[in-house]
Amino acid sequence: MRRALDRLYDGCAALAACFMVGLLVAVLLSVIGRQLHFNIPGIDAYAGYLMAGAGFLALAHTLKRGEHIRVTLLIGRLQGAPQRAMELWALFAATLLALLAAFYSVRLAWQSYSFHDISTSNDATPLWIPQLSMALGTAVLAIAFLDELVLEVRGKRLPAMPEEATRNE
Repeated sequence: MRRALDRLYDGCAALAACFMVGLLVAVLLSVIGRQLHFNIPGIDAYAGYLMAGAGFLALAHTLKRGEHIRVTLLIGRLQGAPQRAMELWALFAATLLALLAAFYSVRLAWQSYSFHDISTSNDATPLWIPQLSMALGTAVLAIAFLDELVLEVRGKRLPAMPEEATRNE
């Protein structure tokens, strides 16, 4: 199960990287188009979709690598049982919020599909297509938070500390 979850997080991160490359291509095409006086309709909208998709798809991978911003002012001063209780509370609250975000993201994509909602820009893209990356990203983030919560409850969670977080400059 651990390998499957790690592959899920890594797969979403790889997809986010592909979206970032797509974003780079879209921006370059837009810049080149302005310089050479040609226009690709909807390129700005597609760049926005790719940027949002990259951000949402990278959330779970970022969480599992300990790269999310954490406010450790309080929890860093606690030790033992109070610290563990605070970690459990924070992970439970984050899991609940991630589940809500996933639910409403999936619901939004489904409603956009059901109502045949399209982009208001000149590309007229069906909105459920770019919203899928948000729905997938938030769903995988919810799974990652649930994973972290279960690991903490079982006493097997090792909080990842990025190198930058350990420096006091």
